[in-house]
Parts: sequence; structure tokens; C-alpha cells
Amino acid sequence: MEDKIAKRLIIGVTLAVPAVVLVLYLLPKSGQVPGLVKHCPLINALLNGNCTVLLIISYLAIRNKKMELHKKLNITAFIFSALFLVSYVTYHFFGKETPFPKDNPLRPLYLVILISHITLSAIVLPMVLLSFYLGLTKQFARHRKIARWTLPLWLYVTITGVVVYIMISPYYPF
Repeated sequence: MEDKIAKRLIIGVTLAVPAVVLVLYLLPKSGQVPGLVKHCPLINALLNGNCTVLLIISYLAIRNKKMELHKKLNITAFIFSALFLVSYVTYHFFGKETPFPKDNPLRPLYLVILISHITLSAIVLPMVLLSFYLGLTKQFARHRKIARWTLPLWLYVTITGVVVYIMISPYYPF
């Protein structure tokens, strides 16, 4: 019964997150970005960067059979990712999209990184939720099977999130 509820919750969150982001993207923007919200992109990059470090240390911890440390690091990485999501949604509720300049020779590279980042973030979300659930419910064999695929994708998303920020940050209007 618990697995059924978890599965429904994972599916619900997986569908809700991109839907909310899409709706926020399509909503008209006021043009006025509140002071604190202007810092969200930097906060997002810091959360992603810290999440990257936590995931790497967590991987090393589990390889060294330090299960409790692995669990704590993953919970922290999960919290950072959740905070990232709140910050990201907040920024996109208020903020205008910042386009990468069309005449910049790095634009094709930026777009490849951005598109792969967005695509893989949608793909990895249910994987992270399922890995997290399986680990917390001590279904370690199933956890290991999915975590093998989740970790590299989650790392890619967190690393490219920082790269996207570094590439676009000079063009923010504030």
C-alpha cells in the first residue's frame, strides 16, 4: 500500500513541476522584479553547486560503506534541490526571461547545454524521487538499481545548472 501511495505521489509531483514551470513561463510578467527575487539565479547556482558537492561526497561515502553519512548527505542534497525548485519557481513567477545574445558565438553551445539541462532535469526528477523513497524505505537492492542511473543524471543537471548561470549571468538586466 505504501508503495502505491509513493508511486502516485512521485507521478503527481513529476507531472506538476513541469506544468507549473510552463504556466509560469507563459504568464505575462510585470517587468518589476522584487529586490530579493533578483538574487534567485545566484542562489540557484549556489544550491546546484552545493548539491553537486554533496552528491559526490555521498557517492564516496556509500562506496566506503558509510550508510548513515550517505543518507544524511542525500537528504541534504534533496533539500537543496527542493529549495532550488522553490527559488526557481519564485524567480520565474516574477522575472523576465533573459535571452542569450544572438550575436554571441557561444550561443549554440549555451543552447545545447540549456536544452540538455532542462530535458534531463525533467527526466531525473522522478528518478530522484524514486531513489529517495527506496533508500528511505530500506529497499536497498531497488535503490541501487535506480541510483546507478540517477546519480550521473542528477550530477549533470546540477553541474550544467551552474554552467548555465555562469554563461547567462552577464546578461541579466539588474
